[in-house]
Amino acid sequence: MSSIPTIPQGWNAKNIGDLSGKKYLITGGTSGIGKEAARELISAGAQVTITARDAQKGEATALELGIKNILVGSLDLTSLASIQNFAESIVEEFDVLILNAGVMATPLAHTKDGFELQLGTNHLGHFALAGLLHSKVTDRVVTVSSQAHRIGNFGEGSKEEILRRAKGVGAYKPWGAYGDSKLANLLFTNELQRRIMKNEWRFSAYAVHPGYSNTNLQSVSPAMRGAGAEARVTAAANALIAQSASRGALPTLCAATHSPLVGASYVGPDGLMEMRGFPKLTRAAGIAYDQELAANLWAVSEELTGITWG
Repeated sequence: MSSIPTIPQGWNAKNIGDLSGKKYLITGGTSGIGKEAARELISAGAQVTITARDAQKGEATALELGIKNILVGSLDLTSLASIQNFAESIVEEFDVLILNAGVMATPLAHTKDGFELQLGTNHLGHFALAGLLHSKVTDRVVTVSSQAHRIGNFGEGSKEEILRRAKGVGAYKPWGAYGDSKLANLLFTNELQRRIMKNEWRFSAYAVHPGYSNTNLQSVSPAMRGAGAEARVTAAANALIAQSASRGALPTLCAATHSPLVGASYVGPDGLMEMRGFPKLTRAAGIAYDQELAANLWAVSEELTGITWG
């Protein structure tokens, strides 16, 4: 009887091994988790493509990370046109797609295509991108979720309710919408793995969460609202309590490189309340494994983005 694959205790970047010849694509690689993941993957010999909305910021990141083995692509996840253009620029196969970019707890706003900003960026944009690129992925799709998925719910879970939230119709709570988007990341991962098995696609799907990590993600919402005092408090809390972005990137790096892992595995930190620590296999909230909700979300996502995975 074979045992279930596990992650060695204390797994860290030194365990990655030689990635020469491997190709990785990371959304949102100019700061935080994405940037630190790119740094370690490049150090291990991989070729890494990061995406950036701001071309200058992308090029500056490439310079910081050493130019060698790094490419920068222009991508705005709030625009289906930008997603289409970027996907068309990827002409070669690559090993791993890391869906990392995101926004958190923003005031009510909409993407260029009329989607609520958080669900539109964190889920729908990535759903569309991965759908356009999945035939070029040879090994893994890794999606970065959050412990905030535990406050997501999608109401009664109907297609109508999912559609309403995706368009930002009705009552809006920034943290509730963020929770929905991060729950969507997990529902997507689990549904994707079911479809992988059904269609015999050649890659596997994994999800991760970074715990509480010191990145600029927490500063986006206060900045959008002009809440300077809140931004300063958030920055102070990050510096005092949060683990570093490089430590927060370990679950992502583990899911992107460690073998073997079972499809749909969820990786997070092993410390108290999974706030910090080294990677371990963990479990999401029960709702993340609701197959009917996942199927409804997938159907609505295809409808809204116009992307059918086949």
